[in-house]
Amino acid sequence: MDNSSANFMEETTALSELNKLKAKLQSVKLPANLMQKALEQIERVNLSLKYGTGGFTHLDIIEKYIDWIVSLPWYTETQDVVDLQKTKQILDKNHYGLDKIKQRILEYLSIFKLQKEKLHAHELQVRPLFFVGLAGTGKTTFAISLAQSLGRKLVRIPFGGLSSAQDLRGQSKTAPESQPGVIIKALRTSQVKNPVILLDELDRVTPEARSAVMGVLLELLDPAQNINYNDYFIDYPFDLSNVLFVSTANNTGNIAPPVLDRLELIQMPSYSDEEKIMIGKNYILPKYIKLAGLEPNQLTMDEALWAQLVRPLGFEPGIRGLERLIETIVRKVAFKIVSGQSQSYFINANNVKEFI
Repeated sequence: MDNSSANFMEETTALSELNKLKAKLQSVKLPANLMQKALEQIERVNLSLKYGTGGFTHLDIIEKYIDWIVSLPWYTETQDVVDLQKTKQILDKNHYGLDKIKQRILEYLSIFKLQKEKLHAHELQVRPLFFVGLAGTGKTTFAISLAQSLGRKLVRIPFGGLSSAQDLRGQSKTAPESQPGVIIKALRTSQVKNPVILLDELDRVTPEARSAVMGVLLELLDPAQNINYNDYFIDYPFDLSNVLFVSTANNTGNIAPPVLDRLELIQMPSYSDEEKIMIGKNYILPKYIKLAGLEPNQLTMDEALWAQLVRPLGFEPGIRGLERLIETIVRKVAFKIVSGQSQSYFINANNVKEFI
């Protein structure tokens, strides 16, 4: 096959791909201006192919771009269910104690409910909740509980090690390796325009990127600006006004003051030994027994043992160490049961070392 025939076949294949892209665009509901913009870019690639000016490279870029814009939830959203009794049940199920923080969340949702019902507010006029506390004190779990109570999807964006504002904002689509930022990726993952987006560990952004990242956060958290959030890759405003942002951090030292002003700070307390025992007995142990596929009567623990398990962890403000310890015990019990050594175990001070 000579070069002219090969080129003709490549161009024919490329034109076929362009037609498929047009059909893909027209199969979904997009903002009218964005649809027109995408069609114009397809026509530009078509002309480049026709006149042999780098059309194949542009085709790859436009394919990737259209794949993203047709996959975003421009109009899809979940309906909020603001039921304070249901929320309280979820909070009590997922968290032991912390009554003042639970009350803050109930008050927060009360304002949210009134704004929607009485003021007919389309955009949320409540500052995003910001849970601050040491590791293991329940910050992320509260975000999960909030999403569950509203019936919203939850997407977590970890800020630990975030090295550039481009990670948030995206990169221009002109480069083949470019991609959208994590906010747009979160929307694609959730497939709704109003998820709960957890901005996790805001204080862990790398020092060299902190100033630029804080600048993007100011826009994200400001209802007057995020209604037209512009990701550099998508290059078209996306309305984030109905996204419910929730943030966490271990401390506020690395958070820019203007960002703090836009957040509703909730300080997480440390757990006492007594609280850790109650959480271990009533929440963590049943959770891991269920996850392991065990029956409750296959693993029981001596009441006197709990103080021994918690006391070495007394310096720890949260419960992650206790959770890892219980997970280890459950895992070893599961192994012994599957190995046929016994079908049930009672863990006490005499045999606990065998399991930890």
